[in-house]
Amino acid sequence: MRSRFARNLTGAVALTAAAAALALVSPTPVAADSVVIGGNPVQASESPWAVALSSRDRFGGTRAGQFCGGVVVGPSTVLTAAHCLSEEVLGVPLNEVTDLKVIAGRGDLRAADGGEVSVGRAWVNPSYDPYTNAGDMAALTLSRPLPASWVIPMASEGDPAYEPGTGAAVYGWGDTTGAGDYARKLRSARVRVLPDTACEAAYPGDSDGTYLPTSMLCAGELEGGRDACQGDSGGPLVAHGRLVGLVSWGSGCGRAGSPGVYTRVSEVLRAVRPG
Repeated sequence: MRSRFARNLTGAVALTAAAAALALVSPTPVAADSVVIGGNPVQASESPWAVALSSRDRFGGTRAGQFCGGVVVGPSTVLTAAHCLSEEVLGVPLNEVTDLKVIAGRGDLRAADGGEVSVGRAWVNPSYDPYTNAGDMAALTLSRPLPASWVIPMASEGDPAYEPGTGAAVYGWGDTTGAGDYARKLRSARVRVLPDTACEAAYPGDSDGTYLPTSMLCAGELEGGRDACQGDSGGPLVAHGRLVGLVSWGSGCGRAGSPGVYTRVSEVLRAVRPG
């Protein structure tokens, strides 16, 4: 299995625009709240930075059009996975999706609380490789800002949140069993950051994919049971109150020996803040 989607960007903003938007990120850590295979429901108020990407036109209204996840890193900036905005996922080029929105402040997709904010601009990492999933990151600029208190800080390179064994949590509205049982309510699962050696052994470069430690991070439990799954792509992996990863890909969901692979957020910072 490759990307964790529920099923060539035109008009992308310039790299410098994405860098300016991400400059809004606060360097001050906030408290993490405890999600998805092996997880439990959580309240949106406990994790307001976890948001859903929506297009009812492309994915119907049963689950408010949710198809991927995202994370608030600035009042008007949401990070997600590059593959979520691909034509393969959307079925049409991104510039033909007229109702792309971010659902924020709403844990239950069928509820009316929170808000649905239109996406004004999108930037997809020009170095994203859909074959290896390297550089699987994108930034959305919202048409209006969200509360500053909903922003989660990103972990820079060298942050102890990346250390193997660190407890983390992954959030999303995706498949909860690996059999197509998609969540209506936001869930979170407790996982651990795993050493690069374990991830390289799990994904050495065969049909399941290649783990690249410079741009990827893997987390889960080697014995399986807790993991992200389809529909969680682009959602947050949080450790020590900071964003460390974006759900990207993996082999199956919650399988022993096949941990989830995430875009390493320190690589996101390098991409949008060159030099």
